[in-house]
Amino acid sequence: MKNILYIGNKLEKHGAAPTSVDILPDLLAEEGLEFKAVSHYKNKVLRLLHMLSSILRNSKKIDLVLIDTYSTSNFWYAVMSGYCCSMLKLPYIFILHGGNLVQRFSESSPSILRIFKKAYFNIVPSKYLLEQLETFELENLLYIPNAISVSQYPFKARKNLKPRILWVRAFDKVYRPKLAVKIISELQKEYPEAELCMVGPEKDGSFEKTRAYVEKHGLPVKFCGKLSKTEWAALSEDYDIFLNTSSVDNLPVSVLEAMALGLPVVSASVGGLPYLIEHDLSGKLAEGTVKDLTHEISDLLQNPTKAESISKNARLEAEKYDWERLKEFWIDLLG
Repeated sequence: MKNILYIGNKLEKHGAAPTSVDILPDLLAEEGLEFKAVSHYKNKVLRLLHMLSSILRNSKKIDLVLIDTYSTSNFWYAVMSGYCCSMLKLPYIFILHGGNLVQRFSESSPSILRIFKKAYFNIVPSKYLLEQLETFELENLLYIPNAISVSQYPFKARKNLKPRILWVRAFDKVYRPKLAVKIISELQKEYPEAELCMVGPEKDGSFEKTRAYVEKHGLPVKFCGKLSKTEWAALSEDYDIFLNTSSVDNLPVSVLEAMALGLPVVSASVGGLPYLIEHDLSGKLAEGTVKDLTHEISDLLQNPTKAESISKNARLEAEKYDWERLKEFWIDLLG
């Protein structure tokens, strides 16, 4: 049995949305694999020190290190952790999550890219990112899609939709929460009864800016804060359309979850979204503007037969990413 150390941002207890380091170890524990996962420190300096010290302290005990890698400032946690593993001759695997990693890699020096080239594997969760990163001559790329436990998401076919919109992401400028409320404002011109529910934790100050805009314009927007997957899946029963307004993205789990629930997704056509959603078949894609996204929502509301078909096809697409189908990739890799 391998001893595995997982390095990531384990911040759910501080109100952040759960990430791979919170979820994957529990899923694989059910398959007999055991992990030590860090770090839970909210302070960024303490978190980095905890990550690096965990590698150093456990270097004689562990067989493999998994390292979550994002395109934000957290990118440097991964780089430094990978460098530490390389110096200690510990096998390590990067799990690449960030929607803007291509830009990060483009701006990185050859010495930083060598850290990724020395990794046992670089796991990529979307075919979009796989294609984009091939230009960096990384011969150790391995595609394992993001997964969800589909059985946890009860399907409800949507037809005869009402303009009740659900948005689920962290309040971060990358996900453009203010764009979502502007879309509701525009949608109200044709559908005065339109309303929006926003679920997710605060991250970079975007929540207060969004709430201030809502209050200034008197918009029908409900803020629910961070909810568990079970809680927001139950909440989704009262809504008919899922809106994704991100400016960069990879393979967002929240969109997969919405599709599993049968919510027709209207999304900005960025990053890996066109690899997940086929326009007018399993969802709606548009330029990330108020006008274009509002138009696609209106089209769903005006065409109930199309909306029902998209709802059913979305569920079928989400089932391709079921954990029961994909877990063997991880077991073969880590077992």
